[in-house]
Amino acid sequence: MTSRRPTTTPAIQRVQAQLKQRQQLERQRNARRLFQEANRLKRLPLYLFAILDDLKAQARARGIDVIDLGMGNPDLPPPRHVIEELHRRADEPTNHSYSRPDGVVERTLRDAIAEWYRRKFRVTLDPRTETLPLLGSKEGISHLTLAFLNPDDIALVPNPTYPVHFNGVVMAGGILHNVPIDAGHGYLPNLKAIPPKIVRRAKMLFLSYPHNPTAATANLKFFQDVIRWAKAHRIMVIHDFAYSDFIYDGAKAPSILQVPGAKEIAVEFHTLSKSYCMPGWRFGFAVGNPDVLASLAKTKSYIDFGIFRLVQWGAIQALLGPQDHVREIVDEYGRRRKLFVEGLRRIGWDMPMPKGTFYVWAKIPMKFSALTSLEFATLLMQEAGVVAAPGTGFGEYGEGFVRFALVEPEARLKEAVTRIERVLRMES
Repeated sequence: MTSRRPTTTPAIQRVQAQLKQRQQLERQRNARRLFQEANRLKRLPLYLFAILDDLKAQARARGIDVIDLGMGNPDLPPPRHVIEELHRRADEPTNHSYSRPDGVVERTLRDAIAEWYRRKFRVTLDPRTETLPLLGSKEGISHLTLAFLNPDDIALVPNPTYPVHFNGVVMAGGILHNVPIDAGHGYLPNLKAIPPKIVRRAKMLFLSYPHNPTAATANLKFFQDVIRWAKAHRIMVIHDFAYSDFIYDGAKAPSILQVPGAKEIAVEFHTLSKSYCMPGWRFGFAVGNPDVLASLAKTKSYIDFGIFRLVQWGAIQALLGPQDHVREIVDEYGRRRKLFVEGLRRIGWDMPMPKGTFYVWAKIPMKFSALTSLEFATLLMQEAGVVAAPGTGFGEYGEGFVRFALVEPEARLKEAVTRIERVLRMES
């Protein structure tokens, strides 16, 4: 069997040289610093999205029309009734003061979260002790690790995953144990394969289904097995449920709290960024185990003064108001998913149809498999003006993949496919 010759076009050589030069410059810049960053920051993996931002800026400076499918930043507008509520409440002076836990809007918001959960998942929550509004779910997840992890505590994190799941552990000073997930097992972690000595020291397990970046989904049976296993080992379960509405082909995404007894060890995080197209509002919430939420609230009390009250009123409208907008958003992303994946298949890039989220997780084509995911993502941007997120931005086991976020209209996605075809046809 003969080995395949790596693709080494001049364009690829330029990409590799440029990235190598950037890494050298970064090392030199850090060496010259008068004040060195804390060691916890040095433990963090390279933030590849910052590199992509720089490369995008360079491309635009050269006049390239960039189609940005790199960041999961929804391009559709929030519901109109939510925006109108924001305007209506802006003239009330009390809405511009500090938020306080016992305020009218704060109590109303917790009631709204509990009611939304009851309607959506048939899960009963105590609004006062089992719900906690957040400045976005990313903030809450990060501060949860800070609230609970000691230097000798282990967090079990499936890899690849949303970066805050492992970055939060590192920032909190805990020990990160990656649990590899792959397509062969539906991107679900095999908990029984984790070494017993690791399990004994583990304090928390992260999950997120529908899954970013792989678009995998999980059923209620999976969560039942997780809860049973976690209870046996006294491990906290953290479920990031940001894409709860983004599941296709007639399926429904279950909440982990639908499992009887889950609230004894589990918390679940939500955000309005995706389902309601409100990413810049920075609003999310956690629900579940009251003791865990109390410690998270305690940690946050030392760090922030709560959520802008106008945002809270808007969130109440989003949660309790008409939900037609959510269905329309999910349908729109479902159409984009079909158009984009079928387009890539047509030009010779085969990949599975995503089951959830609004992402496409694509294995780098065999022709370019000698490249790292960062090199291939850079090549796509420089040669096609199409931005994809490199798989290693989601952990070391994301190497060999790129992620596309379907946050552009259908016409732009068609144009992206046309441009990508030119890269796939490049001479070796």
